[in-house]
Amino acid sequence: MESMEEMMKAAQEAAQKIQQQMNDAQVKLDQIEVEGSAGGGLVKVRASARGRIIGVNIDDSLMVAEEKTILEDLVTAAFNDARDKADRAASEQMSEMQQGLGLPPGFNLPGMG
Repeated sequence: MESMEEMMKAAQEAAQKIQQQMNDAQVKLDQIEVEGSAGGGLVKVRASARGRIIGVNIDDSLMVAEEKTILEDLVTAAFNDARDKADRAASEQMSEMQQGLGLPPGFNLPGMG
């Protein structure tokens, strides 16, 4: 039978392992790129799966003063599209990690959901 001290040590080691895997997952999420687009691809936003914006591409045809409002709406839509894709990519990564840890589906790790 394990002593309380051995059980505490095992729990602490498991917590450290989970923390390291969480840190690794965050790094991996920052390396996964998604691209949101709007206006049939006239505006594109690249982001990491963590939601960090990497870049914005705006088609030259939209660079006229009369199209300013349309351009602003398309940039907003492209950002939202990228955010949705980033959220999906992050969810997939977290699901894979949780399966690797043997956690039940939908289990929220502290700081991750």
